[in-house]
Amino acid sequence: MKIKNNLRFLYQIVNYNLKIIFANKFFYFLLSAVGFFLMIAVINLWDVDYYPTESDVYYQLLFPGLLLVFYPSVFGIQNDMDTRMIELLFGIPNYRYKVWLVRLAIIYFMVFTMLLLLSLLGSVAIIPVSVFNMAFQLMFPVIFIGGLAFMLSTLIRNGNGTAAVMVMLGLAIWISSGILEESKWNVFLNPFDYSTSINYDIWVEMIFYNRLYLIIGTILTCLAGLYRLQKREKFM
Repeated sequence: MKIKNNLRFLYQIVNYNLKIIFANKFFYFLLSAVGFFLMIAVINLWDVDYYPTESDVYYQLLFPGLLLVFYPSVFGIQNDMDTRMIELLFGIPNYRYKVWLVRLAIIYFMVFTMLLLLSLLGSVAIIPVSVFNMAFQLMFPVIFIGGLAFMLSTLIRNGNGTAAVMVMLGLAIWISSGILEESKWNVFLNPFDYSTSINYDIWVEMIFYNRLYLIIGTILTCLAGLYRLQKREKFM
């Protein structure tokens, strides 16, 4: 009975935070992510010269993952300010940190779950892939972009302004990924796009450091965002 009550309580917390995080728009973002993935998959499958690989599936799933993490990370603070919840969070010492850490955890968990489902769909419809590994690898750039968006939202304190900045930064990162194609500094480095022109051991090391840097970047941006939340007067 105690376990059942705890699970029910956990469900209520997650459900309540999802409504706040996505402002009751989660279904639309999920539908957009799935629709984009299916549209790209269908377009590519119509090409008779198209021979899909795991690398292609990774790129096709990357945008849906970024789309799912975009809205809650960018507009989270704005939604709190609009609903006056920010006043409640600042009224309880250190409470806002716990709330936003829980929210970030929920956001990343939901995105990971959706990527698992999309990876499974891709494995059935396009080419067999390792579903868990595909979703796991996609989470590295996704959580980094989510952390960066969260930090910027605490600096700009306006959802639309943060969205505009993130779109420009996203385009800059995407363009730079072509220059840094085989570099550990490439945010969108595809671990499945191995080229025989580079030693395999060097490639594995590059992937390891790339993922390590993305994790460090995510931690630093999230901490910077939480630190910005100390400045009550900036948000009231």
